[in-house]
Amino acid sequence: MALRTLASLGDLSGKTVVVRCDLNVPLKNGQITDDGRIRASLGTLNALSGAGAKLVVISHLGRPDGSPDAKYSLAPVAKRLSELLGKPVAFAHDTVGQSAKDEVEALREGGILLLENLRFNADETSKHEHDRKAFAQQIAAFGDAFVSDGFGVVHRKQASVYELAEELPSAAGLLIEQELDVLERLTVSPEKPYTVVLGGSKVSDKLDVIGALLPRVNRLLVGGGMMFTFLVAQGYRVGASLLELDQVDTVKGYLAKAAELGVEIVLPTDVVVAEKFGGDAKHVVAAADSIEATEFGASGLGLDIGPDTAKNFASIIETSKTVFWNGPMGVFELPPFAAGTYAVAEALTKVDGLAVVGGGDSAAAVRELGFSDNQFGHISTGGGASLEFLEGKKLPGLEVLGWQAK
Repeated sequence: MALRTLASLGDLSGKTVVVRCDLNVPLKNGQITDDGRIRASLGTLNALSGAGAKLVVISHLGRPDGSPDAKYSLAPVAKRLSELLGKPVAFAHDTVGQSAKDEVEALREGGILLLENLRFNADETSKHEHDRKAFAQQIAAFGDAFVSDGFGVVHRKQASVYELAEELPSAAGLLIEQELDVLERLTVSPEKPYTVVLGGSKVSDKLDVIGALLPRVNRLLVGGGMMFTFLVAQGYRVGASLLELDQVDTVKGYLAKAAELGVEIVLPTDVVVAEKFGGDAKHVVAAADSIEATEFGASGLGLDIGPDTAKNFASIIETSKTVFWNGPMGVFELPPFAAGTYAVAEALTKVDGLAVVGGGDSAAAVRELGFSDNQFGHISTGGGASLEFLEGKKLPGLEVLGWQAK
């Protein structure tokens, strides 16, 4: 059975539609620092509102412990959503309580309401199906149909993602359609040369995706904190840099597998090494096999790929036809260690083909470093979900909508 799309729901004019978005945006002192996920939801919300539906929008934010917590309130999101849509967005101060019921009752055709954080109710993420189902039934009572459009949560079996889709006529929104189209292009006959760029802190977070993609790609570029486990697997010493010793043998296995498949794994040839972690830390560039030969000795801390590596990575990326990037090359939040991530991002904007920024920290990095979304082929809204898709894992939030892997 194919993925059910908006067209499968028929005429929605005058009907109340519950829309699961992923509005889990970063907040600092109550202010949204990156509204990318809100912007990504606009297409579906505008389409449904324009069709005359009454919209009850639901989302989570952060990880509250199953009870209300003001610092995780979606109130700032409702304000920003209203600004981006150019129309009022009502806000309920609970999810299934009296405020929500009153606001749903007040909705008119084309109107939009955002309910408070789903995770203020422990049943949203309960390990027990009957708890999730009971919560989903309470939300379902508000609507005539359900549209799932939060791609960042489709790998989770949660009440608003899975059980709710069983309680109401349900379909995927435009964002999920777009995400699936892009990710399937990365896995089903991708145009070659195909390069995958992986970074971030832990190699253990990326082992499954490395294993799944090796048979498909031409080149795998490794940066970020995970590069040090690869360097140790090659016999290098990495000082006080981030290292997962328990993964060294696994990495050796992947290096051997890549050689067998004819896949080029490209590791850093130089590293930016600092005396400590901090934006004011003294730092030098060292060859990847000489990290402990710096003035910092064994206490040196690698915090970014070096300039030669950045130049090489950029060259490889720019000559590729398909590129998937997940994970920054260094501690991009600190200016002295942002150059590697900037170089990779800039190179992706020059790709003559499909260039995909794989969500999460990578998406935050490109925006923080001054790039705009339209400079890339696609910026995914689902870091973890994107990786699990590429790993070939089951995604319950998609399967409940009729999707099956190709």
